[in-house]
Amino acid sequence: MKILVAIAFFLILFSLGSALVYLMKDKGKSNRTVKALAFRVGFSITLFLLILLANHFGLIQPTGIR
Repeated sequence: MKILVAIAFFLILFSLGSALVYLMKDKGKSNRTVKALAFRVGFSITLFLLILLANHFGLIQPTGIR
């Protein structure tokens, strides 16, 4: 489970970085920035749902504040 979360965070950060590169390179003349940010939102929602499902099926356990 930790590996899946780490991969999802990497994909989110990569998509955010590529959106920044497209924003600087294209200067608003193409929609690649919008697509990269849309992928980032999709990856974030997928990660959130993955964590909810893992909690529901008992793959992860909440530890609380220590």
